[in-house]
Amino acid sequence: MVTAAATFGRSGTHDFILLRASAIVLVLYTLFMAGFFLSTPDVTYQVWNGLFANIWMKVFTMLALSAVLIHGWIGIWQVSTDYVKAAGLRAFIQLVFSVGLIAVWLTGLFVLWGV
Repeated sequence: MVTAAATFGRSGTHDFILLRASAIVLVLYTLFMAGFFLSTPDVTYQVWNGLFANIWMKVFTMLALSAVLIHGWIGIWQVSTDYVKAAGLRAFIQLVFSVGLIAVWLTGLFVLWGV
């Protein structure tokens, strides 16, 4: 059996499930945020700060950021292994995207939780 060292999950099936689950989380977060903006006539700093003062919103946002990390990680691995044949270029592309995804996740962690 071949092990997939570069994937986020343990196998192709696991990656498939992680992609679908992360996509569902991202759709739910997008729908929630769209509903918030459509139902709030004037989004001020106080309103925005009040929304993110709730613990459930912080958890939901971190869940969405984690979904972005998982989805992007698996997605860039799948796309680059399919379309970029040069191993060095593929490794560089994966490195750049991985560092970017981790930076986005860490930024969200620091902004939301004030770490």
